[in-house]
Amino acid sequence: MSESVRSGTPVARLLGMGPVPIWSMTSAERLRRSLQRCGVSDVAPWSDGSAEGSVILMRADHVFDPGLVAALARAPDAAEGGVLLLSPEGRPVAAHVPSSRAQGVAEALLADAPAYAPAFEGMRAGGPEQIGDAHNKTLRKREVPYLMPLRADTVRAAEWRTFQGSYKGVTDLVTKYAWPVPASHVTRWCAAVGITPNQVTWLSVALVFLAMWLFWRGDFLLGLIAAWGMTFLDTVDGKLARVTLQSSKWGNILDHGTDLVHPPFWYWAWIAGLAHVGMPVPEPWWVLAVVLGGYVLQRLEEGLFIARFGLEMHVWRRFDSFFRLITARRNPNLLILTVLTLLGRPDWGILLVAAWTLASLLVHTAQVLEAGWITLRGRRLTSWLAEPGARW
Repeated sequence: MSESVRSGTPVARLLGMGPVPIWSMTSAERLRRSLQRCGVSDVAPWSDGSAEGSVILMRADHVFDPGLVAALARAPDAAEGGVLLLSPEGRPVAAHVPSSRAQGVAEALLADAPAYAPAFEGMRAGGPEQIGDAHNKTLRKREVPYLMPLRADTVRAAEWRTFQGSYKGVTDLVTKYAWPVPASHVTRWCAAVGITPNQVTWLSVALVFLAMWLFWRGDFLLGLIAAWGMTFLDTVDGKLARVTLQSSKWGNILDHGTDLVHPPFWYWAWIAGLAHVGMPVPEPWWVLAVVLGGYVLQRLEEGLFIARFGLEMHVWRRFDSFFRLITARRNPNLLILTVLTLLGRPDWGILLVAAWTLASLLVHTAQVLEAGWITLRGRRLTSWLAEPGARW
């Protein structure tokens, strides 16, 4: 008996060839990675119906949202009558069934049989919204999981949809509105030439140090170019990891650790660079204390909010998601510094960043206090994105 059967883990069998590549990999390889990420290691092409235990059957000529794959794999009623996944058009494209039903269901899926075919009788059938979960807590958004046919004439649309699906819903305005289109092209190129997400992350780390050095010298425009390049690559590496399903523990630590640590060093270097070019700000140590202290306190408040209330501060109410667009984090602060530098006043730029950091800190403090007052009255906080019909 196989290890998957002994452990109760389902096996997966892929139907058809799926010859059209997506993100420079076969559809079968993408499905294999999706399944392995949710604990299904026994993945192979369907052959003779000899699989034991519960069986996940998936047509390889379709693109499945990874969250939808996970939902299908853990479907609680799969070992009973089975679960049938329908495309948005109502066509059966995948199933999770007991091994006793696998042969008949696989043949019906390969034959493109309708949902009312005898092979599917007694199964719980539903589309992506019924089988999956529209609320994606990890990416802080609510959207119907995607499920699309993969053909030569649909591959570009499928790549764009999977790229959009890899994006966080609640983030800053630059990442949300400026980067998606150019980042999708660079992500596609990286996938085509075999560049890994970690390699992109290491290049962004190099740009962190280059920007800091340039700021320290007072070369603000060149430093801003390096800084914006870093923020762009910070978008690309995460999207590349998600669309190619190459996320790793150490890659996440490197990526998020770099994001967390580097902004204060940029502000410190900026203030030093102003003194170097003869444009010192008044009370530079106080300015630095406000910018650095405000940044650290905001991140601590965000962590406290998660630990105390069980959800991220920025997904609590619609206002909180809106304020995340502009709060005093790296990209909004870089926008301030860029505009003021182009106007010839980089010193005013860091002063405005300090003022905006203090204002944002006050807003976040009010959010924490309000949430604490609400929970003291016996109410539990929930995200507005979990509400049916929520769009962001």
